[in-house]
Amino acid sequence: MSMNETYQPINCDDYDNLEIACMHHLVLSLQLKDGEMLEAKASDLVLRKNVEYLVVEESGATRELRLDKIASFSHPQIGTVVVSES
Repeated sequence: MSMNETYQPINCDDYDNLEIACMHHLVLSLQLKDGEMLEAKASDLVLRKNVEYLVVEESGATRELRLDKIASFSHPQIGTVVVSES
């Protein structure tokens, strides 16, 4: 995955669901577009150089996921969200 690809903002409703997940530090089941699956605690959303990232904690480590590389995420409180571009 090249970090030089043009960032594609995600749908506002999907972003709002990620904000809720971060506010409540929910552990999300995430599927990335490259097929990777992970369970991680949502902690923050950050913007760097016009690219948005979800900051998660996984196995004691912090990781940043580009929002446009997330295919879907789920949690019992918010259901399953299939991420779409805006």
